Amino acid sequence: MSNNQDILQGFGLVEELDEQAGETISGGYEVFTVTNRTGYNVSYLVDGTKTPAQFAKSGGSAVWTAYKGGIITFDADGRDNYVQSKSYNLADGGRYEFQYNTKTTGNPYDIDLYRVA
Repeated sequence: MSNNQDILQGFGLVEELDEQAGETISGGYEVFTVTNRTGYNVSYLVDGTKTPAQFAKSGGSAVWTAYKGGIITFDADGRDNYVQSKSYNLADGGRYEFQYNTKTTGNPYDIDLYRVA
C-alpha cells in the first residue's frame, strides 16, 4: 500500500482525492456505532444497506463496518406519513445516537443524529 501511495503522490493526485475516494482506492473501511434513543423506529441506510429491524427500534444499537464511505441516510420525522430525508458522512470510530431534535420548535416528531462521546 505504501508503494501505491508513493505512486499517487508522484502524480500529484493525492491532494485531489477526497476521503471517500481514498478509502475506496486503498480498500479502507470505517467502523462506527449507531444507537436509537427515540421512541420511534428509525429505519436507516448505511452506504445503501438498510439496517435490520431490531436495530431500528427504540433502544436498538448496531456497530457498522462501512467500506463505501460511511454515509448514513434516515427519515428525520418520526411520523409514518411524513418523510424528511437527511444524510451524513459518519467518522471512523464515532458513536452516534438518534435523539429528539429539541431545536425545532413546533415539531415534536423531529429527530436527528448526534455524535456522542
